[in-house]
Amino acid sequence: MFGKILIANRGEIAVRVIRTAREMGVATVAVHSDADADALHVALADEAVAIGGAAPADSYLRGERIIEAARATGAEAIHPGYGFLSENADFVAAVEAAGLVFIGPSAEAIRKMGLKDAAKRLMEEAGVPVVPGYMGEDQDPARLAGEAGEIGYPVLVKAVAGGGGKGMRRVERPEGFADALAGAQAEARGAFGNDAVLIEKFVATPRHIEVQVFGDGTRAVHLFERDCSLQRRHQKVIEEAPAPGMTEEMREAMGAAAVRAAEAIGYRGAGTVEFIVDASDGLRPDRFYFMEMNTRLQVEHPVTEMVTGIDLVAWQLRVAAGEPLPAAQSDLSLAGHAFEARLYAEDVPAGFLPATGRLSALAFPERARADTGVRAGDAISPHYDPMIAKLIVHGPTRAVALAKLRRALGDTQVAGTVTNLAFLGALAAHAGFARGEVDTGLIDRDLAALTAAPAVPARVVAEAALAAGGLSETEDPFAGFTLWAPLARSVHLTRGEDVFDCVLRVCSPDRVEIDTAGGAVTAERRAGAWRFDGVPAAGTARAGGRITVFAAHGIAFDVVDPLAQAAAATGENVIEAPMPGRVTRVFVSDGDAVEAGARLALLEAMKMEHALTAWRDGVVAEVLVAEGDQVEAGAGLVRLEADDDAS
Repeated sequence: MFGKILIANRGEIAVRVIRTAREMGVATVAVHSDADADALHVALADEAVAIGGAAPADSYLRGERIIEAARATGAEAIHPGYGFLSENADFVAAVEAAGLVFIGPSAEAIRKMGLKDAAKRLMEEAGVPVVPGYMGEDQDPARLAGEAGEIGYPVLVKAVAGGGGKGMRRVERPEGFADALAGAQAEARGAFGNDAVLIEKFVATPRHIEVQVFGDGTRAVHLFERDCSLQRRHQKVIEEAPAPGMTEEMREAMGAAAVRAAEAIGYRGAGTVEFIVDASDGLRPDRFYFMEMNTRLQVEHPVTEMVTGIDLVAWQLRVAAGEPLPAAQSDLSLAGHAFEARLYAEDVPAGFLPATGRLSALAFPERARADTGVRAGDAISPHYDPMIAKLIVHGPTRAVALAKLRRALGDTQVAGTVTNLAFLGALAAHAGFARGEVDTGLIDRDLAALTAAPAVPARVVAEAALAAGGLSETEDPFAGFTLWAPLARSVHLTRGEDVFDCVLRVCSPDRVEIDTAGGAVTAERRAGAWRFDGVPAAGTARAGGRITVFAAHGIAFDVVDPLAQAAAATGENVIEAPMPGRVTRVFVSDGDAVEAGARLALLEAMKMEHALTAWRDGVVAEVLVAEGDQVEAGAGLVRLEADDDAS
């Protein structure tokens, strides 16, 4: 076994590999970009090497720099994770030329599966069923249109070097073929530098079912299937194992085909053979077709680990170190059911656009496995995939596992950026999905319902208002209030275009009445914990002026600065404190000329600093307070000269 390995990746997969290596007594070396200097995978590794700038091209795609880091630290092997250089045959060759071991397949195996058309021909020769289509070198548009007509519409135009849905177009009728072809070629040219395409028969009721394979370069076994049909824009969202509705006959046929595929290229390590399944008549052994082979560990490998009890990363290390396959096919069996949900920083209503932000809170329930590469306080960088975590659950049956997934998603706490958590929760609760009626079109068909904004209960608004008023802290229930002020406070919250005006009325240290537009809510503190109308608090996180209540997968409110609502432009010359607080800064002196909007002072109240600004151009007649002063609501802070005095 290796004494030390280098992990040529970042984020959750780097953390995942580090944890297995540590359990096996293998030391690890992390590499990192400038942006990842304080990342979790860097903190967990035994050593870390900086390899360049934030952009992947300046760091994680610099194969020569990664190899240099491995040699300099004494690492004997390199684990590529997935993405970046994991399926780069030239990098594999360079690793081996440097006298290091690549923990994965050979460069030759990667090249054989690298282009979809060549891989498809190879699979046909190996007896693996493929989708009817055209994979010829003649890329003349007339030839391609003719082949599409022979195959029969609808068809798919797919880039031969494609992936992730890029360079792919569905064509329903002959008259739409030319435009679809041009679009697919242009996209493929930009994404892969190769505009060659193939034509495939479009499967009307498709399911995406893949088979996990593992080889030692000579023999291979399969570790059963995963269903990855829940996709949006060809990107997987929730995966599960085994596939719902799978029969033993179908499983045996798909597993055997996947093993033939792996052995045909002398595959070594973990890989996935992806099939498209025509589910229009149920799952039948004569209705699955080879799509592609991913010559690496897959993002969704944890669901296979959960149902087989096998650590695939441990197998990777053992086989790369020269051991034979750790198990024969007859040794492998399925137990229970598992789901994986991918939690992303993305703006779902805006079309699943990637998002950034600093995670002000991040916590997962103990009963679920959470593979993550970030912690609370970490930033989601614009330079990398915005995945926050993979949440994985296992149960004795599909129904139990799905119930556990719903509960785990509901108990996950994340704040500081927009996420797809509510969308995942809606998917997990989808009635058709619960029945196992899955196909790749499910999300698009029900997108409006799956992305609908939840109603905001009055008690959730009340909990946000309590936090905005500084009263949710158990140590000091009167934080944000002053002893000489009335024990009532107006709090103004917004959520998108919705405005929530609330009034907090303190009845006792353990009881607050909160008036909301949805009705009055009673907050009571029992045994150190708040309840709202008898319901336990969901919990909150605050970052600046944003409060997230951990209910309904996270509901965020913005606290409206009372100064923004102050009636400043009424002809008054004195800028007053809108609430009790402490003056932390004074920016002006007597006689200073100021412009409208200029900051005059900072007031600390409700655990926030509020800037008091001049509402008009003028001259400071008198500063009425000093830094550190505690002031009441309505106290004068700065007086401007009257307009006639200033002119």
